[in-house]
Amino acid sequence: MSDLPSLPVTFRPGRTRAILLTAGVAIFVTISGVALLLEQLGPGEKLSFVITGALIFWVLAQLARVKVVADESGVTVVNIASKRRLEWAEILQVNLRPGDPWVFLNLSDGTSLPALGIQPGIAKQRAIADAKALRALAEAHTIHDPEQHQG
Repeated sequence: MSDLPSLPVTFRPGRTRAILLTAGVAIFVTISGVALLLEQLGPGEKLSFVITGALIFWVLAQLARVKVVADESGVTVVNIASKRRLEWAEILQVNLRPGDPWVFLNLSDGTSLPALGIQPGIAKQRAIADAKALRALAEAHTIHDPEQHQG
């Protein structure tokens, strides 16, 4: 299949990531600048402003780190607070239905794993194309056994 992206490939919401990181830097610089400009604040209070700005930046950076990395042996899903490695055989289905906030991976253990690295928020067409590419990769790397599908 020539339509498959070459591996390894990383899927991430590029525009959303840029907005989150830019906002994080702007908020950190603004809060830190205000702390330094307010002469009536003591050193501890100024430090608390800077720490608050750094904490806000860290939270936005965590939101921006989401991605899905596909390679020859499987997929790594990095979400906000977790990272999970999957073998191709574990992925039964890649879903992005209308209204879904992100892709869901249906897994062989009966669970569904959200993959926040592909989300239609700002760039809907890009997310749809990424979901189709991941679906095609999953199908290409899965061994289909016709006996398995007979009830």
